[in-house]
Amino acid sequence: MKNEYIDVTSYQGEGYLPMIDYEAWRVAILRYCEELEIQNLATMQKHNETDEVFVLLEGNCTLFTGGKGDYINDIDAIAMKPLQLYNVKRGTWHTHTLDREATVLIVENRDTADINSPKLTMTAEQIEQVRILFTDRI
Repeated sequence: MKNEYIDVTSYQGEGYLPMIDYEAWRVAILRYCEELEIQNLATMQKHNETDEVFVLLEGNCTLFTGGKGDYINDIDAIAMKPLQLYNVKRGTWHTHTLDREATVLIVENRDTADINSPKLTMTAEQIEQVRILFTDRI
């Protein structure tokens, strides 16, 4: 039986995919991709116009933050727990690493894009700090 009032979607691929855009908000799925393996992390981004909410649905994901401002600083990490909401505040540098089983639900403003979400390349020291924090949390 088809329900004309409910759209059902899913995503089993790799990486980030917006699933639903409605008025001012977007729901997306983030899954494993090689770019987000701990040894490949090289950048952080921030969103200048929105908070971003992450919910770990399955697998493992570590969320890294790098403070606010023009440059990455004050790097920290949190191993996400399933079904808890993690709200990364507007203007906070962040990145994440996921294992192959991970699925993360993301809620953000619909107009979140590269134009209002700058990226910075981490220094060698910052990359090493991220790797150390990750190793300490597993």
